[in-house]
Amino acid sequence: MMQINEEKSGAVTVVKLVGPLVVAEVDQFWDHLMQVRAASMGRFVIDASTMSFVDSTGLEVLADLQDELVQSGQFLKLCGVNETVREVLDLTELASMFEMFHDVSSAVRSFH
Repeated sequence: MMQINEEKSGAVTVVKLVGPLVVAEVDQFWDHLMQVRAASMGRFVIDASTMSFVDSTGLEVLADLQDELVQSGQFLKLCGVNETVREVLDLTELASMFEMFHDVSSAVRSFH
């Protein structure tokens, strides 16, 4: 079961996923991110350092979210993507859609 943690870093909200982002979790994830987006004016980072796995439905949600943000001049920023998730993003050719950072602080700094 996925857990979603949230913390503020200045004007940026950091959303940390704990566990897999899979079909059973995507509705909860989407709803949560829509709330974060509204409250943060799109200034948020997804910390994937503890996201163990992402399936095709999870990838679809990330891609849909990125598309929606880009249309409003915002961008999804990922950080801490582990080797397994990075490999899935590379294999599906979705990696280039996202701005990815090594850690939370570099992702947060990219907004300034």
